[in-house]
Amino acid sequence: MRKWLICLSPLIITGVLLSFAFKPIEVKVPKTLKVDKPTLVLFPKNKTVSKTILMAPPFLGSSYIGFKEALAFKESQGNYFTTNTLGYLGKYQFGIGTLQLMGVYNATRFLNDPILQERVFHTNIARNKWILRRDIPRFAGKEINGTVITESGILAAAHLAGAGNVKKYLRSWGAIDVADSYGTSIAIYMHKFSGYDVSHVLPKRNPKIKAISG
Repeated sequence: MRKWLICLSPLIITGVLLSFAFKPIEVKVPKTLKVDKPTLVLFPKNKTVSKTILMAPPFLGSSYIGFKEALAFKESQGNYFTTNTLGYLGKYQFGIGTLQLMGVYNATRFLNDPILQERVFHTNIARNKWILRRDIPRFAGKEINGTVITESGILAAAHLAGAGNVKKYLRSWGAIDVADSYGTSIAIYMHKFSGYDVSHVLPKRNPKIKAISG
């Protein structure tokens, strides 16, 4: 008899547990949580609109540093390591031909050397100042196309279009203007970069950067 009870005990216990497991349990939901009608979806009243971030160049006053940084920002947003769609290089967007005029023949080295780029920019300003040495004092203070001509405006325009084209613009009193492939003209640079102090850059005839061929 005992052996029979011992054998049936596990079955009895299992049956009892299973009866509790399948017994339905009533769950009561509070009235405050019951949904008995459609719920309105509230959208934000103010529509979120993403705005384009306008970057501005650092304001460094009317000094030579202010001049070159403003010009660099216009050319490349101040990026030493960029090349534009036309193949112009670096922070100041120099062409290969201009670099070679100043003794720089390795474009890859130029693009990866910020110090060299600063030297080339300064050298090019001195070079253009020499080429335009008669036109700067002749036209500075005069008004062409609504812009008072300044030395810095002339040199910025020469950086854009070349000193020869700037001579034509000045000597034609603005009748002969040229623009780059992006539509920026000499007149625009004359106006945008007027009034900076670039007097400490001395004009130099055919200046070269030394030992930069490798």
